[in-house]
Amino acid sequence: MKPFHTLFLLSFTGVALAQTSTPATALNEVVVTAKKSPSLTVPSLEEKKEQLAKTVPGGVGVVDAEEYKRGRATTLKDALDFAPGVLIQSRFGAEESRLSIRGSGIQRTFHGRGLWLMQDGMPLNLADGGFDMQAIEPLSANHIEVFRGANALQYGAATLGGAINFISNTGHTASPFQSRFELGSFDTRRAQVSSGFVSGDTDGYLSITASQSAGFRDYSQQESLRVFGNLGTKLSPNLENRFYVTWVDSKSQLPGSITKAQMEANPQQANAAGIAGRQRRDYQLLRLADKLTYSDGDNTLTLSAFWSWKDLDHPIFQVIDQLSNDIGFDLRYDGRNKLLGLDNDLTVGVGYMYGLTQDARYQNLGGNRGAKVADYALQATNLNFYFQDQLHLTDALSFVFGAQVSYFSRDLNEETLFGGLGAFLPNLADNSDRFEAWGFSPKLGLLYEVDPTTQIYFNASRSFEPPTFGEATPVGTAGILPLKPQTATTLEIGTRGERGRVAWDFSYYYAWVERELLALGVPGIGATTTTNAGPTTHQGVEFALNLDLWRNLFTSSEESYDRLVLRQNFLWNDFRFSGNPTFGDRLMPGFAPLYYRAEMLYEHPSGFYGGPNVEWSPNSYAVDLARTTFADPYALLGVKFGYRTKKGLSFFVEARNLTDETYSPTTGVVQNALAPGAGAVFLPGDGRAFYGGVEFKW
Repeated sequence: MKPFHTLFLLSFTGVALAQTSTPATALNEVVVTAKKSPSLTVPSLEEKKEQLAKTVPGGVGVVDAEEYKRGRATTLKDALDFAPGVLIQSRFGAEESRLSIRGSGIQRTFHGRGLWLMQDGMPLNLADGGFDMQAIEPLSANHIEVFRGANALQYGAATLGGAINFISNTGHTASPFQSRFELGSFDTRRAQVSSGFVSGDTDGYLSITASQSAGFRDYSQQESLRVFGNLGTKLSPNLENRFYVTWVDSKSQLPGSITKAQMEANPQQANAAGIAGRQRRDYQLLRLADKLTYSDGDNTLTLSAFWSWKDLDHPIFQVIDQLSNDIGFDLRYDGRNKLLGLDNDLTVGVGYMYGLTQDARYQNLGGNRGAKVADYALQATNLNFYFQDQLHLTDALSFVFGAQVSYFSRDLNEETLFGGLGAFLPNLADNSDRFEAWGFSPKLGLLYEVDPTTQIYFNASRSFEPPTFGEATPVGTAGILPLKPQTATTLEIGTRGERGRVAWDFSYYYAWVERELLALGVPGIGATTTTNAGPTTHQGVEFALNLDLWRNLFTSSEESYDRLVLRQNFLWNDFRFSGNPTFGDRLMPGFAPLYYRAEMLYEHPSGFYGGPNVEWSPNSYAVDLARTTFADPYALLGVKFGYRTKKGLSFFVEARNLTDETYSPTTGVVQNALAPGAGAVFLPGDGRAFYGGVEFKW
């Protein structure tokens, strides 16, 4: 393992934000007014919570980064574990995970799809729709917005799963100097230094994070270095520009999947073929972005633009060598006005993305490049026109309607072709190919405010998802597979709010999916090749419930009290084929029907906290279409305690999987796991582990 990165940073001066609220009125209404962010380009946490609650007739939530920073904050699972509706399971304790909302990309355990991953409203996805979990640094975020399903339309996202938007720290929200160090089991070390400053009309933020871990499993070493920064300047009281830079250097060994028998015998072992091929996923990413915002209070115009450069070195069964350049822009208007004499909020936007990837494939000779077997130029283009309008019919009831018109094209240009691919497709000529399509995604919704802290909602929507290059151009195909975009019609009803010591977020949805992109296999190419599965249905319940079980255990103040709080996140998933000639109406493989995550913490106003937590998947589920092999239920018990303060020294200690359970939080999916060589689909989770960390803010 390479030496651990040395981090240093100069200190700057900064300011912090605080939350304010208006007093209760004589009618005992609870009116909460969020303090306005000093930045026009980056809203405050309080602003976003209030805005989303009052404008989105569907599943949406905000994760405060301070919550997940009270424990290990290494992976996206650490950050999103308690986000309602989000199912995220690490492949092998690593950053790469199965990340799914409402069954989006449910059979993918690598290189995500079916979601729009964003940073400050700008896409992190490549132009073909795929995204990398390693592009995100959870420690540099101030908060995270999660839009489930079509509720992400206001950002031009029209996927079944929705969008996850990471909102950055700025000089206004960050400490002048902050440092954090974590260490733990499996030789895990992680360090961050960051700084924020404000000088006149300019503010800036810089974060540097370095991580290393040997991993629970053999051959699962992870190493990364991430640099993230932004610089904002108010050009006038109503005009602000913010420039972003991101650098990621990520290196990951891939222990691969093993059979259930191998996992039960020794969950730490790696796939023998993975070790022999020295399989890895190493990449570097440089991303530059800019956001210019004009706002007069009632009208806001935002122009965003980005360029990303990605260099991937990926030895698997072949060595994949990709160099990608992606560019994009989004022009968006948000305004408060009148329509038919009623208050009206309007969003209109246009977004464009273009990506060019040079994709060369080689024989894998023990992790080294052998003979070249393919050489492609892959081009992806996306163009989206979107609008959303909220018409306030009364003070409490509003009608939301919107739509997105999408155009996409995918081009494959074959530059060279060698004999290695000919083993699959003999006498193959030029495989250059192209496909394109248009999509229309409307949305209707109703939002009723019972009171300022409680809403009831309903919506109906359409989604539209073209396949990524990873699905449309697997090795062994002649050009592009004849895949069609996945579409769906979704109905959703739910409520969110607070009542005294109770806070909840509840949604039920039902989706009729057409041409779902699933790994069902294509004859002559591969057992897990993506195809359009025909009609399927997705339905589920997303339910988060937080309870203050007990207050003033050791204090007596009504305003500054200690408490025992229970946080819960519950998912019910029912994803089925619908009248399929082969599979009938059976459940699709590869996912757990029920998932429960809970944490009970004692919290003291001084900053001390502590308590147990549990992750429970109570049902077995099939890992193959033939339903011959099943992943077992599991329950993981953990505990953490610590002390967190806005300034000065904070610390935490955390234990995970205290019972050292052998389990597989996620699996691959095959046609028949009993077929020769097909049963290696299990990805064992981490065993018993202990972590600790300290953080200092000045």
